[in-house]
Amino acid sequence: MKNKNLIIALFSITLFFLNSCQKLKTGDDSMNHKNSIKEIPLEDFFRNPEMSSFQLSPNGEYISYMKPWEDGNRMMNVYVSKINSDEEIRLTSASKRSLYGYGWLNDERIAYVQDQGGDENIHIYAVDIDGKNDIDLTPFENIQARITDDLEDDPNYILVSINKRNERIHDVYRLNVNTGEMEMIAENPGNISGWMTDNSGKLRIATTSDGVNSSLLYRDKESDKFRTILTTNFKESVSPLYFTFDDQELYVSSNRGRDKSAIYKFDLNEAKEYELIFEHDQVDVYGLMRSKKRKKITGVSYTTDKRQTHFFDDWRENLQMKLETKLKGVEVAISDLSKDESKAIIITYSDRSRGTYYFYDIEKDNLKKLADLSPWLKEEAMAFMKPISYKSRDGLIIPGYLTLPLNYKEGNKIPVVVNPHGGPWARDNWGFDSQVQFLANRGYAVLQMNFRGSVGYGREFWEISFKQWGKTMQDDITDGVNWLIDEGIADPDRIGIYGASYGGYATLAGLAFTPDLYACGVDYVGVSNIFTLLETLPPYWELGRQMMYEMIGNPETEQELLREASPLFHIDNIKAPLFVAQGANDPRVKQAESDQIVEALKLKGIDVPYMLKEDEGHGFYNESNQFDFYREMIGFLDKHLKNK
Repeated sequence: MKNKNLIIALFSITLFFLNSCQKLKTGDDSMNHKNSIKEIPLEDFFRNPEMSSFQLSPNGEYISYMKPWEDGNRMMNVYVSKINSDEEIRLTSASKRSLYGYGWLNDERIAYVQDQGGDENIHIYAVDIDGKNDIDLTPFENIQARITDDLEDDPNYILVSINKRNERIHDVYRLNVNTGEMEMIAENPGNISGWMTDNSGKLRIATTSDGVNSSLLYRDKESDKFRTILTTNFKESVSPLYFTFDDQELYVSSNRGRDKSAIYKFDLNEAKEYELIFEHDQVDVYGLMRSKKRKKITGVSYTTDKRQTHFFDDWRENLQMKLETKLKGVEVAISDLSKDESKAIIITYSDRSRGTYYFYDIEKDNLKKLADLSPWLKEEAMAFMKPISYKSRDGLIIPGYLTLPLNYKEGNKIPVVVNPHGGPWARDNWGFDSQVQFLANRGYAVLQMNFRGSVGYGREFWEISFKQWGKTMQDDITDGVNWLIDEGIADPDRIGIYGASYGGYATLAGLAFTPDLYACGVDYVGVSNIFTLLETLPPYWELGRQMMYEMIGNPETEQELLREASPLFHIDNIKAPLFVAQGANDPRVKQAESDQIVEALKLKGIDVPYMLKEDEGHGFYNESNQFDFYREMIGFLDKHLKNK
């Protein structure tokens, strides 16, 4: 593909935009000594990057990037400049909401994606690199557009999936990137959840779901009808990654007949995996790297406690070794390559650095720094994120990360913020985390855990979380808190819990089901009532409804299970103060989820400040709103965890 970054950008909105903060009063004795940490202004942690998302044009002659537009309320916009030139052109004019992402369509034109106020009705726009012909390619009401293939070898067209005919399902269209003209090339019969092309951009793979079973559909050529070649239960995953370079077979990530997903070649005629490419005994492997120019599989990527790579290709491995020799002490990744593989964009990062971009002329072996994402944050002032693990009460090993303030002295018992991740079928990763660094700078230890159900640790670790919201999943969080107390780090009287989406649910569950454990909680776009969550799923999630019932519970047949797990029905147990934040346009966790818990707690007389942003969705994206949220949050945490 010309640029996978744009496709990734369309799905990046599934993550939570958890960036921003405030100054905090230091009422804790451990902060009031000569080795106290210098407080860094809240805004420095959550300001939009100085420059980010660097990409190369396919021919390698231009560099594009995003940076705040100072005349547009500091919203992130797209800029472009010729390589080795200081002159830049701003291509976009987003003034109310930053763009989610962008990508090159051809050497002269760029696409970018945006919604309105966080409603996730994604539109695809395109603009020439001189700023002309800026148009909405998908100008329809209440739709969500997705890029199926950017058609690397066709400068005038892309394939997009749009739910404009039926809001629940996406049909595929061939879209002219210059005019917006489109024609449907595949009508969704009602059960297709995903589409895939071969190396020449022909639509030849589809995946279907009835919520419980998934099927892989295939056709030899676009004029043929799709035929089902494989059906599995949703717990078994055969995920197509790429066609082989002759377009006759697939590379897949599969966990059929095994616990951990591994990379295989897949025979389309026999519908089975037949050649193991790579496996890991501890974690799933999903990432496959390739060179389309040289028609080679170059390596795989996977995550243990940190991101790991394994190379099959000498050229790619030697390039990595050369870069790591030049850029020591940081993680090094290639984020973009020109089509001829002569030029590259490099990014480095660590747990203490938000990242730095470089331009690398591979043929000339010339490395040039482009920008630090946050040059105002000095690495030596940031805390270390340490991979940890502990054992749950039923003997399961729970991996996670612990970040301690720089001035932490062994034996000190300090205030802690427990930060369970969202999803819940996601995971935390090692690396720079603005909110974690902010909390550490203010004297808090931060504990993050990949509780059961977190992805990447195999099928069994995932499946044992089914129908365990508020139960063993929550026990894993509780057991992490008790581990930190036993380690002599956490002051048991000064522990707070904070999370977003499922992490917000876990916050409410923590206050409701272990009311003596936490001194306060912060619920950010979290679920309070599983019944209303399932009643209000976005229409384009409908194909996954039965799967969610299998994983969470069926509101028609398992009412008691869901009532037991919903914090709203356990208000009488909650006694700790709670801060709630919500976006009014959230399509996933509706405003009613927060309204319900706030109203119920206020009737009980609980301190429950509530921040509602009318221009946000599932997490706050705009810089000013992030500042507001973290300023309120840190004041709330200080009041209940430090000033005791």
